[in-house]
Amino acid sequence: MAYFILKTLVLGPLLKLLFRPWVRGAENIPSNGAAILASNHLSFSDSIFLPLSVRRPVVFLAKSEYFTGKGIKGALVRWFFKSTGQLPIDRSGGKASEASLNTGLGVLAQGLVLGIYPEGTRSPDGRLYRGRTGIARMVLEAKVPVIPVAMIDTEKVQPIGKRLPRIRRVGIVIGEPLDFSRFDGMEGDRVVLRAVTDEIMYELKKLSGQEYVDLYASSVKEKRAKLAR
Repeated sequence: MAYFILKTLVLGPLLKLLFRPWVRGAENIPSNGAAILASNHLSFSDSIFLPLSVRRPVVFLAKSEYFTGKGIKGALVRWFFKSTGQLPIDRSGGKASEASLNTGLGVLAQGLVLGIYPEGTRSPDGRLYRGRTGIARMVLEAKVPVIPVAMIDTEKVQPIGKRLPRIRRVGIVIGEPLDFSRFDGMEGDRVVLRAVTDEIMYELKKLSGQEYVDLYASSVKEKRAKLAR
């Protein structure tokens, strides 16, 4: 109910009025059945614009920090993510990564649309970074289509480090579904997982027009943080 109210009566109309988001390729999202939306990640606002701009509800696996904030701001953020059906995940790796995978598979098993950022974190500079192979495992185990999604100019709305959004027009380009059924039963093969992930990232590069960097965004962020100390 909260999701419906936010999308159709509150945030949806407000965002359309202020940011005038344009969407191309919405027909590529199946009208029913499980699917994965694999998106580039330029801004915190990606998780707002994408679900509010497409017809079907989208469940995102959101970092657990969004659910543990303190004070009024923390409570509001926590309420928003819970109200819109987002699920907290631990991104520390190891057993936490396995738990995140199982959470995503549970969403798909219910026939829902799952939103994933293959880069694992926001781009630090607007470029597209190497994808994590967790999405490939999920795709092959769940046997669902992957729809590549390119968020356009959302980094201009809320640049990293800025609290208040800027009024800018944003866009969403939704590509045709990708079918990886040729790799059925090979979800344990690391070479296959990397190949599937790289194919998804290549489609995102084509849709977004971003420069591709064959490094993990998290590693680049860590390196920059060390240099800044």
